Amino acid sequence: MGEPFDDEDTGSLSVTIGDGAPVRLDKALAAAVPEGAALSRSRLARMIAEGAVSRDGQPVTDLKAKVAPGEVYIIRLDPALPVEIQPEPIPLAVIWEDADLIVIDKPVGMVVHPAPGTPSGTLVNALLHHCGDTLSGVGGERRPGIVHRIDKDTSGLLVVAKSDRAHHGLARQFEEHTVTRRYLAVVHGVPMASDPRLRGLRGVTMETGGVIRIATNLARHRTDRQRQAVVWEEGRHAVTRLRVAEPFGMQAALVECWLETGRTHQIRVHMAYAGHGLIGDQTYGGRRRLAGTAPGAEIANAFPRQALHAATLGFDHPVTGERLEFAAPLPADMADLIAALRGT
Repeated sequence: MGEPFDDEDTGSLSVTIGDGAPVRLDKALAAAVPEGAALSRSRLARMIAEGAVSRDGQPVTDLKAKVAPGEVYIIRLDPALPVEIQPEPIPLAVIWEDADLIVIDKPVGMVVHPAPGTPSGTLVNALLHHCGDTLSGVGGERRPGIVHRIDKDTSGLLVVAKSDRAHHGLARQFEEHTVTRRYLAVVHGVPMASDPRLRGLRGVTMETGGVIRIATNLARHRTDRQRQAVVWEEGRHAVTRLRVAEPFGMQAALVECWLETGRTHQIRVHMAYAGHGLIGDQTYGGRRRLAGTAPGAEIANAFPRQALHAATLGFDHPVTGERLEFAAPLPADMADLIAALRGT
């Protein structure tokens, strides 16, 4: 079992493999690290590959290495890098804030954290101005406090950690899939559970209440590294559930989507795979257009971004344990799109 975790100690964590532990290193460490460390299996795998795990003074870089009870592993915990990103006085729609976390309703067009090509104007720049130096450093230099993200042109709810203990606790909930996330999307066509084409699609199953479950692996596209693709023998497992909230004839539908996992572009890729790409999605939607005579066709065909909104977010407060649930209304552009498709 792991020793008590102290984030102000020497920067390392000693873990002793106990009886009955998994025989593979990454799984054994994930089971043995103390809760306070909040090191997910995926993070431990990266640390192993980077040489941050050692036994008897020697790095162990094979995450599939076999372990034995009584072996002691040292995990090097590097301190967070100093933040060099500049605070910017960008307005934020704050839904909730306390000493440990902040929940934001992110607008369309805002990138979550700096990256090549977008060094400023991001949510992180805004948070550094709003929160000062209270953001968690666990995410690293360019992503302080960021536990999850949504695409630049997707609107809606994000939770950000202001303390390291909150960051660890939230990361664990995302890793264990106990965070509830509901998205609203406007898609081409109407995905119906009775559709024989959809029923015959690999990875698609039907559940009670008209819920459609899509389970595939996702990985980077072989020729376009900016895109994700459905794969089966590699990649990362991804599960999306969806249900039609409102059909607009047979041309389009408002769809509720629930994420069991949270992979890059997951909803967009899964809906395109199902044959019901998001309206406005230039990356995965192809050139599909609504018939010109359909209500709202002109607005839908000119919609400038993927019609996707992170509408609700629920999780246990990582410090108090209180269950928190938040909701964000549709942004004006999606509300106008839906009104046009209704013919109102």
